[in-house]
Amino acid sequence: MKNLVLASLLGFLSVMLGAFGAHALEEMLSPEALKSYETGVRYMMTHSIVLLFINSSSVFGEKTRKTLSYLFFSGILLFSGSIFAISLGLVEARNIWFVTPLGGLLLLAGWMAMAIALVKYSKEKK
Repeated sequence: MKNLVLASLLGFLSVMLGAFGAHALEEMLSPEALKSYETGVRYMMTHSIVLLFINSSSVFGEKTRKTLSYLFFSGILLFSGSIFAISLGLVEARNIWFVTPLGGLLLLAGWMAMAIALVKYSKEKK
């Protein structure tokens, strides 16, 4: 249940940050920085929905659910979080250049792990 709550809060935060970007940051950020910020929001929302699916589905066992949740939560934090920090000028990209791709790799690992789990599930059901 706590992962569903956290996923819901991430979805809420995605909408809030998106609205903040569209209304408050439009005049403050360069078009390039705003585009990056929007990418962070989009990935955060997409993966929040994925987390809702993972944590409400009976397809995944507890261990798989925890692993997938860890991969996606960590990926969101590192990928979107670093994009927000860089876009808003909180840190310089050269200081955390490795964080965004690491977050992306965690998201990719989550997708691949989910695909593998779903293939295993479909074979078990045959």
